Amino acid sequence: MRYQIKGRQINIGEALQKYVRDELENVAAKYAQSPTDAIVTFSQIMHEYVCEISVHLSTGLQAVAKARENEIYFAFDSCQNRLEKQLRRYRRRLKDHHRQRVKPVESLNVLSYILSSGAHQDDVEPETLEPIIIAEVDAKIPSVSVGEAVMQMELTGSDFLVFKNEGKKNINVVYRRDDGNIGWIEPN
Repeated sequence: MRYQIKGRQINIGEALQKYVRDELENVAAKYAQSPTDAIVTFSQIMHEYVCEISVHLSTGLQAVAKARENEIYFAFDSCQNRLEKQLRRYRRRLKDHHRQRVKPVESLNVLSYILSSGAHQDDVEPETLEPIIIAEVDAKIPSVSVGEAVMQMELTGSDFLVFKNEGKKNINVVYRRDDGNIGWIEPN
């Protein structure tokens, strides 16, 4: 497994990097089959340290966790516990998914645009209705089943996921509803 351990505006020492590698290796051996790489990012917000872990699995799925603590090692431990809980919760489904799928998940490369909300210009009426593009970001739309899409959405902790439905070959969306259930949008 490849590791990318970095700090935003803070220096990460060798001892912390070794600790992170050893601990993630244990979690990967226990719950995830053949993870390809892990990205661990540390940052500091005022007096708290923030740790973000993103583990890419060989099936194409991704597990993400984030935690904040007063000590950097505690932040990592808390984040690792959240990641471990996610992987433990989905271990059976991950293993079943891995057996059925011979090749990794295919994905479509798309562009994602970040648009200006215009909130800072409340007094001024816009000249056109065209949105102002702030940034373009490369994104990937996975080609998975509905069940795998829901699992991916849960693993990443996001509120929605756009995916290509393997069965019908069209773009679908799964999202978390206000009542806690999952919604699924499929075009006719």
